Amino acid sequence: MHREYHKWFSPNLNRDMELLVFGHAGARVLVFPTRRGRFHEYEDLGLVNALADRIENGWLQLFCVDSVDRESVYNRYATPQDRIRRHGQYEQYILNEVLPLSRLKNPQPFMISHGCSLGAYHALNIALRHPQWFGKVAAFSGRYNLSEPVAEFRGLFDDYYDEEIYFHSPNHFLPNLNDPAILDHLRRLQIVMTIGTEDPFLHSNLNLSEALWAKNVSHELYLWDGRAHQADDWQKMVQLYL
Repeated sequence: MHREYHKWFSPNLNRDMELLVFGHAGARVLVFPTRRGRFHEYEDLGLVNALADRIENGWLQLFCVDSVDRESVYNRYATPQDRIRRHGQYEQYILNEVLPLSRLKNPQPFMISHGCSLGAYHALNIALRHPQWFGKVAAFSGRYNLSEPVAEFRGLFDDYYDEEIYFHSPNHFLPNLNDPAILDHLRRLQIVMTIGTEDPFLHSNLNLSEALWAKNVSHELYLWDGRAHQADDWQKMVQLYL
């Protein structure tokens, strides 16, 4: 399997960033790691191996990016305003640095946004906000509102809330989205979500599905037995839905 390591200084983040590329051709897949995960996590969890035949056959090419969650939404030493600001800088890094690199490496126009757990949030959030750049999003075991506590999971902005947090919360901004151009792009986007029936974020997924249907955005939501929030679950999911 073709494997490449890349590292460069990101002007959007003002720090070095790393990523891994797997494969030589096919649909480009932007892969976000889980909460505070690194660029090599997807490989470490056995998910690259689960897709090995599709990668080696030139059907998929993975671009596994690093996260800055420790500097953004999971940085308890920063103010909530700075957390969401850093998150916005990360989005600019993805849009203006990673996506152009992927297009240079591979002219295939079809781009998939993908992730598990918090990576599912990153994948779905950026695809809903910028659907013109994506053909599909595959979001597994995601949480789509970071501001509210759920079960043992705290809200990531304390009690603070502003417009930036709103526009990075799919459960919040999607029901009020009325821009015809964006909605047209969303209606062309293939959206696949999975969630366990015992996952604390089940209702986040159900609410988002309801909001998508209300906007006439077709999608698929698959409910898995149990919590279904581990690597062995995701290995099965990628073989079915990616």
